[in-house]
Amino acid sequence: MFTSNTVGARGAVRKIFASILAAAWMAAVPGSMALAQDDWTTQFADAFKDGEFDVAFRYRYEFVDAAIFGKDANASTLRTRLVFKSAEFKNIFLTLNMDDVHPIVVDDYNSTRNNKTQYPVVPDPKGTDLNLASLTWTGLEDGEVILGRQRIKRANDRFVGNVGWRQNEQTFDALAFKYSPLEKLDFFYSYVDRVKRVFGPEAGTPTEAFSSNTNLLDAAYTFSPAIKLFGYVYLMEFKNSAANSNQTIGIRATGDYRFGNGPNLNYQAELATQQDYKNSPFNYDANYMHLAGTANWERFGFTLGYEVLEGNGTFGNSFKTPLATLHKFNGWADQFLVTPDAGLEDLYIAGSAKFLQGYWQLIFHQFSANTGSADWGDELDFSASWKFGKYYSGAILAAFFDSDQWAWDTDKVWLQFTADF
Repeated sequence: MFTSNTVGARGAVRKIFASILAAAWMAAVPGSMALAQDDWTTQFADAFKDGEFDVAFRYRYEFVDAAIFGKDANASTLRTRLVFKSAEFKNIFLTLNMDDVHPIVVDDYNSTRNNKTQYPVVPDPKGTDLNLASLTWTGLEDGEVILGRQRIKRANDRFVGNVGWRQNEQTFDALAFKYSPLEKLDFFYSYVDRVKRVFGPEAGTPTEAFSSNTNLLDAAYTFSPAIKLFGYVYLMEFKNSAANSNQTIGIRATGDYRFGNGPNLNYQAELATQQDYKNSPFNYDANYMHLAGTANWERFGFTLGYEVLEGNGTFGNSFKTPLATLHKFNGWADQFLVTPDAGLEDLYIAGSAKFLQGYWQLIFHQFSANTGSADWGDELDFSASWKFGKYYSGAILAAFFDSDQWAWDTDKVWLQFTADF
């Protein structure tokens, strides 16, 4: 790895030296500068002219019935997304993405910004935001460098993700480096200066952005289809949210195996340890574990999983995942976006099927404390989704959380339609 980086650095120096020689040559040869400048400006203009422009719409109706509130939430929102990606110029291309989120028809919900606190929270505030604005350099053999506001998703999004479920996506002001020196080996490093969260773009509570001093480092090696190892070191410091600062080290194994024409089996096994970091006000150690196996056969699938986020019962001393795509884990009712002080154990069973030209899922979660004997409750999640031709999709989803010793009974229902051109 050190040798490869050294070679890459020498190659960059050679390129710079060659550019200096070329500039000297153009200055020495009459007319060559004008020709080169004209060629440069033409190529630069062509990078924009030959770029790709996309537009997407996502409409969602979200209903929330939470026992602690006297009123139900009814959120009807439309997200309009405009994306531009330029062609390459000198091995560099530009990505821009503007998102606009607005309620339509009905807006009886607490968006975290509209002061409608008599309703349950649906964190989809209205506003127009610069979601992505980055430059990508592909001039490095077997690697690329991305600078600017970008989307970062690592492994299964359990520790770092884009929270794509919400109408306002989570993105990162960062410098990222991806390198694959071998076909089966991948390295990733990113320095994150700022995290644009789902509560933006307007300031408020919760904060719309983390001011960050975060280093993300991971590597993956694929031994065979049956085993892929993914190791990571994530050092997260948040200047305006010190309680979330943490250092996490872990390893994740995934793989799948097919029995001829029979079922396909895949698994995931992950272990991680976490400690306080930098400006954290806590002094703690907590561990994480996730084991899951899935069997898929023809149109049907079955999953059994067990996930543990430790907590010793002391305030703030539980496992933290502040940059995760949290909606993806521990139930769609979003009752465990923050790990309880006594920790969380999630035993879940999921079934899936393809029929009626759609994809159907049913998931049952049983939640309990990691420290002590508290039973947090259980949840049943359901979804059905369809694709209509090349550009359209629709979905119906529901989550029913039955509280025991955590939070309160909560039911949620979603209707969603997407057009992506």
